[in-house]
Amino acid sequence: MNDTWVKSVQFGFYIPILAAGFPLNVAALWQLFFHVRRWNESTVYLLNLIISDCLLLFALPFKIMAYGQKWNLGRFACSLFESLVYVNMYGSILLSVCISVDRYVALQFPFQRLRSKRKAALVCAVMWMLLFGFSCTVYDLHEDSINASFCFQNFSNHTWKKQWIVVCVECVFWGSTVVMVLCSVLVIKILHDLRKRNPNDAKLRNNKSVKIVLSNLVVFLLCFIPYHIAVLIYFYVKLNEHNYVIDGLRKFVHISLCVSSVNCLADAVCYYFILKENLQIAQQDARANTLTQSTHLSAAHTLIQSIHTYPENAHSSTAHTETHTKCGGELCKI
Repeated sequence: MNDTWVKSVQFGFYIPILAAGFPLNVAALWQLFFHVRRWNESTVYLLNLIISDCLLLFALPFKIMAYGQKWNLGRFACSLFESLVYVNMYGSILLSVCISVDRYVALQFPFQRLRSKRKAALVCAVMWMLLFGFSCTVYDLHEDSINASFCFQNFSNHTWKKQWIVVCVECVFWGSTVVMVLCSVLVIKILHDLRKRNPNDAKLRNNKSVKIVLSNLVVFLLCFIPYHIAVLIYFYVKLNEHNYVIDGLRKFVHISLCVSSVNCLADAVCYYFILKENLQIAQQDARANTLTQSTHLSAAHTLIQSIHTYPENAHSSTAHTETHTKCGGELCKI
């Protein structure tokens, strides 16, 4: 495997991501700002996810240009684009966790008012501060490097001696993975229990909700696990100076980073069609005027609909249904 082959793989991943990612993100923003009339926790997280993905899309052309070539745009520009790539990756990871936790809380504790737009905005603000604060370390990745004329590669040996960086990113990812898996399993269990209690209900018999939750989890795992395994192995080899395998592992890191970028495209496809479906169902609900019912079954229907979409009135509807069910509230990015 040579550098030309790796560059071809990068083109194979990044060009489709750029070609589809930009229009899908623009379409999602259009739906979000011009068709969602009432914002909720879900739309707050969704907006931040779109922003995170746009940062990656902005940096990808420079990453494509940089591989195997000398960098002529200056060290500050290099560090800026590198930080945008890593901010997007861990922004997507942390937002996925926030969405999973929010989804579980909405199902398990629908009437305890543990969620709000203000709390969601605060969580996102803290996340961005931590991400951009930590990204300051990216500006030292090429410190004292003999290959300082390169970008997105050939980090200095001084960088690889900072063991705390790798420990932090690995702990963030694997901790997030545990939370993501746990919340997804619990959500699926709640949906299964609802279906079991209402076997004759058409909406509850539909397995689309479970498939969406599982697909989100699978995409998350497939996109991010290879990169974090690659970085962990590369760090160990680099620290122990096993130079006979270092070149192959370096290419593995670059290719796994390409795979992680697919999450950006998966997000764009997911939230565009969810927002589009939300608009259609919101219009149907407005015509049918069905959100005023206060039965256990209507609350269950609100749950299933909220998994498929972003219903604007789901939260206000469940606030009027003071029942002791295990469903209600709006969910997101499923």
